[in-house]
Amino acid sequence: MSLLRLSGVTAFYGASQALFGVDLDLREGEAAALLGRNGMGKTTTIHTIFGAPRARSGEIEFDGRDITSTPTHLIARLGIGLTPEGRRCFPNLTVEENLRAAARPGPWTMASVCDLFPRLAERAGQAAATLSGGEQQMLAIARALTTNPKLLVLDEATEGLAPLMRKEIWASVRRLKAEAGLSMLIVDKSLRELAEIADRAFILQRGQTVWTGDIAAIDDDLKASLLGV
Repeated sequence: MSLLRLSGVTAFYGASQALFGVDLDLREGEAAALLGRNGMGKTTTIHTIFGAPRARSGEIEFDGRDITSTPTHLIARLGIGLTPEGRRCFPNLTVEENLRAAARPGPWTMASVCDLFPRLAERAGQAAATLSGGEQQMLAIARALTTNPKLLVLDEATEGLAPLMRKEIWASVRRLKAEAGLSMLIVDKSLRELAEIADRAFILQRGQTVWTGDIAAIDDDLKASLLGV
């Protein structure tokens, strides 16, 4: 069963068109990678799912409901948790306050996210602004989890982090897939780590979906022609 489906989605920033026809079909319980070179529309696709910018044409469906015209705050309440590019923690709030600000009832609580990220328990009383970049990223993921989403969206969750922090975060994402069975849409450049987590991949080029398939089927020719690696 499809959990998230985009069909022919276009989007604009003002008069400039950014998406020219994005198709995506993510199944319940699946982890999928959204790939493409820089500037090809990955983050815009994520933003459009949340209604900012609003899709100009096409359809976006989540959990059997058309959300193409649904306001952003209501989309979040339907069960899509976002870890945005750049983390965007509340800098003056403590770790605990950041988590409690977003929390909704469900299995993901302060205790369970601190089990996933033990560093957050150690930093519970610290302001988010005092955390390292990697710790802020852990907090951003934990904050999305405490909304108890049906779908977790990770937008460049390991970008710019030290290798040790990247390793810790990838290990936690693998746990989310293996132990929690959480549906995930992941934007990242690291094919090696993604191949251990994602079931399928969608590749964007110039704001369009140009390839869909099992992530294991991405060969050297596809990497060279569509991913630049």
